[in-house]
Amino acid sequence: MATDTKTKNTVFHISLLLTGSIALWAVLFNDSFTVVSDAIYAFLTKQFGWLYLVAMLFFVFFVLLIAFSKWGKIRLGPDDSRPEYSTVSWFAMLFGAGMGVGLVFWGISEPISHYIAPMASIEPGTPEAADFAMKASFMHWGIHPWANYSIIGLALAYFQFRKGTPGLISSVLEPVIGKNKQWLKHTVDILAVFATVAGVVTSLGLGVLQINSGLNYLFGVPTNLIIQIIIIAVISVVYIWSAVSGVEKGIKLISDANLYIAFALMGTAILVGPKLAMINSFTSTFGAYLNDFIRDSLAISTYGDNSWTESWRIFYWAWWIAWAPFVGIFIARISRGRTIREFILGVVAAPSLGSLVWFAIFGSMGLNLAETGVLSTEILKEVAAVPEIGLFVVMQQYPFATILCVVAMVLLCTFFITSANSGTFVLSMLTSNGELDPPNNKKVLWGVVQSIMAVGLLIAGGLKPLQIISIAAAFPFIFIMLGTCVSLVKVLKEEKV
Repeated sequence: MATDTKTKNTVFHISLLLTGSIALWAVLFNDSFTVVSDAIYAFLTKQFGWLYLVAMLFFVFFVLLIAFSKWGKIRLGPDDSRPEYSTVSWFAMLFGAGMGVGLVFWGISEPISHYIAPMASIEPGTPEAADFAMKASFMHWGIHPWANYSIIGLALAYFQFRKGTPGLISSVLEPVIGKNKQWLKHTVDILAVFATVAGVVTSLGLGVLQINSGLNYLFGVPTNLIIQIIIIAVISVVYIWSAVSGVEKGIKLISDANLYIAFALMGTAILVGPKLAMINSFTSTFGAYLNDFIRDSLAISTYGDNSWTESWRIFYWAWWIAWAPFVGIFIARISRGRTIREFILGVVAAPSLGSLVWFAIFGSMGLNLAETGVLSTEILKEVAAVPEIGLFVVMQQYPFATILCVVAMVLLCTFFITSANSGTFVLSMLTSNGELDPPNNKKVLWGVVQSIMAVGLLIAGGLKPLQIISIAAAFPFIFIMLGTCVSLVKVLKEEKV
């Protein structure tokens, strides 16, 4: 017990000190913070871009092999255990935590960004650029990120519920690193805390910018820092309350509502949008996505221009790896009683398909306006430069624009809350020795810390550097996740199946 208390305090205090120090640096000395974060990120993407590409493809193959192996029927818990949550609620919670506000933020703006500035070999603003834009979006939001999440999630759920270990990433590495290297285990958990804080805070900042843009479009509310701080304060109360209420009451309730609102927005968009373009886009892009899956997964030029690959694909892969500790821990927490096969197919296949359908619908709404000339090149470039306005710029060109924008605003808020309350819950677990129901005072503390950091970084204009430094800090997680794969196979071999 004394060791557990010491572990809790060590990880908690160092994590809080590290997070606070980097936040102060980012806010008070934003210029130097930006220079350092950019330099680290540039080094990692240029020297190790190939490693990100290879690792993410490996994760896809690894989880699929595990799912369809003899171990697929093993339950994440005792043999007689059954899932705690219904499949719909389970999907709603993992989808809200795994993608969150990013889908709403990028659903329209990312395809337009690729359309205006595709890879060097493709001419911007052409039908070929439109096809490329959709396929690139499918790659970034499809199977790869969810396979990446399932590595940590599966291992944690297996060790936590079947082997009885604490819900910490360091625990799943014990078969590889042993039980005695406390400094190494603490380092892994502290890195997980920092990556989680930075990832969630960046998403909060991006979400606030888009909510402010929506309020400006709908009600003429000014787009300024005061309004953004008010938005953070209001939503913080809700997400901290839902985290304190626990998974069953708060997080599940909002996640369920979030899922239904997302379906409502998609349904409305299909009714008013270019239906044939959506169907053709999904059909064609899905085929191209599967056909070129391996080639695109490993596409990096030896001598040519890799600027697009580094700024988009490798950035995304690094970002999803940075999110893996947070999302993996949360998915593990809600997956007790499911079989390994059910877990992997549920975490990888279902959300991937949902993301692809989302981009086929909303990406087509934006690209259809671009291809038909409704949106000028100048407006398209503005959307690419300021992506938070893309949703509202495009929606206002369709019937029932106000209804679409209002529903989108509500969805932004619920996605915002589901990401933040999941992150708050996970941070509390990580700094409480992996407790399934961590103390409420830590939930409140981490919720407040995230909100204050988001406000500070918006004041300093430093969201992007924090996102980049979190990606740099998460670089070791490539090796941690590879070690997790080795550890999982090692213990699965001991199962009698």
